[in-house]
Amino acid sequence: MSRSARIVSTGSYLPEIEVSNDALRERFKTIAPEFVDKMEAASGIRTRWYAPPDWATSDLAVRAARKALDAAGKKPEDVDLILLGTDSPDFVTPATSVVVQHKLGAKNAGTFDVGCACASFPTCLATAAGLIATNKSLKTVVAIGAYMMHKLTDPNDPMIFFFGDGAGAAVLEPSEKQGFVASGFRADGSYNRNWAIFSGGTDEPASVESVKAGRTSVKLVERYPPELNNEGWPKLVRQMAADGGFAVSDIDMLLLTQVRRPTIELVMQDLGLPIEKTHMVMDKWGYTGSASVAMAFDDARAHGKVKQGDLVVFVASGVGYNMAGAAFRMV
Repeated sequence: MSRSARIVSTGSYLPEIEVSNDALRERFKTIAPEFVDKMEAASGIRTRWYAPPDWATSDLAVRAARKALDAAGKKPEDVDLILLGTDSPDFVTPATSVVVQHKLGAKNAGTFDVGCACASFPTCLATAAGLIATNKSLKTVVAIGAYMMHKLTDPNDPMIFFFGDGAGAAVLEPSEKQGFVASGFRADGSYNRNWAIFSGGTDEPASVESVKAGRTSVKLVERYPPELNNEGWPKLVRQMAADGGFAVSDIDMLLLTQVRRPTIELVMQDLGLPIEKTHMVMDKWGYTGSASVAMAFDDARAHGKVKQGDLVVFVASGVGYNMAGAAFRMV
């Protein structure tokens, strides 16, 4: 008997400290007076939310995981594996997933981090599906996307406009019906220095000098060409459709990285899908990076936009450049 993986529940967590666009307009009125207005028009982002200063990314992840487990009627002790996708980890090492395991009380779970920036959550879903299909001992897997990039950004850098904190999670378990349908991955490492935290790893260990120079904060050096997403997302969707044996028109919900509303609208038009077949949350939550697709999925389900039997496709992009996708039937 074939063994597939299905998504049984979701959960998300949004922290409580709001930082509105007006607050950022006031902060940057002397150094970048028009920046917030331009970025608001370009992205659709109107506000974002921060966790308390003493929180780490794991604190967001744990809260989203608890909600997903509660929705599935499961306890932390039931979890066999935790996959955490983030590029704002608690530490360089150890993995943030082990911190989540401890804080969650998932004492029976193994863990590992998935580190392909904001493409991490679809990668987590696809990885979880593959592991469930090939390991009979895996009965409950939690996939999490979590993001706290604002804490790794210079507060005087206007690019902080984009970053909001948050986390989303999904519980996956084995299924006799086909839940997981297809996945896809693309990358172009020639962009690895466009947007990065340059100091703190082995390429450039952190030092007093690098801290003073701001190289332990995330920096945009050069923008990515818009065609990476404008053309890359439709290509990946079409690849998964071909691999999974479905037509693009069969998609009931397409969830995309929540950074620019115009990009999502362009991609939906390219694919011939009505805008009602996607869901956007960047306007009310900001760009929540590694968590954004997971949070949008949970919010879409909460609004009744995803139902039993639906074909849901996830596509996300991250710095590096990474792109990942996963398609699931809600069974």
